[in-house]
Amino acid sequence: MGASPVRSTLYRSWCWAVICALAALTFATLAGAQQPRRAKEKGPRALGLLELSANGNARLIPITIMVDGKFYDASAYKASPVPLALWGQTVYEAEKTGVSQGLFTVGEAMRVGSNNWFGEGKWRPAGSETKPKRLAAKPKNDEDEGPPKLRRPEPDTSAKPTENTSAPPATAPAPQTTAPTPSPDEKKTPSGTSPTPPASAPSTAPSDEKAPEEPVSTSANDEDPNRPVLKRGQPKTEGTIHPGASTGVLRRPTGTAASAETKQSPPQQIPAISDASGPDPRPYKYDLKADEEQKYRKGMLALAADAVRAKIKETKPVLQGGKPETPAAKSTRAAKAVQPSFDDVQFRAFDLWNTNEPVFVLSTTAHMPSSPGSEGSDVSYFVTLVAKKNIYDELRKLYSGVTDARHLDETPRLELIDAVDADGDGRGELLFKRISDVGSTWGVYRAGADQLFPLFEGTPSNQ
Repeated sequence: MGASPVRSTLYRSWCWAVICALAALTFATLAGAQQPRRAKEKGPRALGLLELSANGNARLIPITIMVDGKFYDASAYKASPVPLALWGQTVYEAEKTGVSQGLFTVGEAMRVGSNNWFGEGKWRPAGSETKPKRLAAKPKNDEDEGPPKLRRPEPDTSAKPTENTSAPPATAPAPQTTAPTPSPDEKKTPSGTSPTPPASAPSTAPSDEKAPEEPVSTSANDEDPNRPVLKRGQPKTEGTIHPGASTGVLRRPTGTAASAETKQSPPQQIPAISDASGPDPRPYKYDLKADEEQKYRKGMLALAADAVRAKIKETKPVLQGGKPETPAAKSTRAAKAVQPSFDDVQFRAFDLWNTNEPVFVLSTTAHMPSSPGSEGSDVSYFVTLVAKKNIYDELRKLYSGVTDARHLDETPRLELIDAVDADGDGRGELLFKRISDVGSTWGVYRAGADQLFPLFEGTPSNQ
């Protein structure tokens, strides 16, 4: 039995199709290999610090700007005539621990001194978008109402008295005694009917004739809460029933009290990012239970106490000719280790890598108890400690900085600002304020597996 000619033709068609597809794939691969691979663009991405004062004013301090993966000082990068980070209409998004707080638009760049730049502009908090104003509905007039009339608001019309009952009842019988007695010829009308009773005369009498006889008392005005009152000069309240309306706004004290209130409220500091194509912000806060927070806080304070004692031992002067310490003396001294006291303890936890692995940051001021033989009892030690939890639920130190006012030239004091995504990779970095003996600057650090890696450390402006 021979092969079908239709089947052989079909097989040839499939073979040619496979050969053409392989040839096209090979040609595309060779053409792509000859073209240079485009480098991934990074930046520009600017990082600043937004300061919000108690009176609502806002200003931005430029910190660093990343261009092509490298960090530069934002106060000096292309500062001709103003830094690139403070160009007009540049928009920054304030992020508190990775959560957006609002937008700041740079309006004007200001400089204090040689290289201290900051930007002033417009601050718009999150959720404060202006809504379109709705026009108030105009009152509809019925066609049978006649000419237009002045009207009060609808809720007040029910309480407004009519014109017939506006006069006090005590003045009604007064016109009866003063009205003239009609003559006999006037007792009949042209139609022959009897005249109108005298009781109706006061209702038709003009109101201006009653005014000089008995003026309206002030208490009568107080009975109408919506009475119109014309006043000149300084406003004055009539009566005691309806006092003047309050605006509901607390007035700020003036003089010495106002200055003291302003000094007690330092400006709020929030990191701000300006990037046209950066990732969306995400929160970096790590939530701890109450018992967990006490546990890790206690462990961090124990590490801080060890760091303070090690710093005191390191800076203790060594006397020449002194005898070396014996092992027994060392063990006795270790057993009697003095515990420092801590003030202004600030403990925070972050999830910087979005892996549910917390990183703890502790900032505090330590004091040694005063005793005749103790060293450093009158010195305040500034402690900054960064640690992470490993798989065994133990604290592993990433950074330990202990310094005092006499050693700021060797070890600067670090004050934590917040966690922020400085390089735009979605992971959080730690932003610190660095205080040394020559001034203050800013530093951005990445938490690694064993230590902190500096991404940017600024130089004080007076250097």
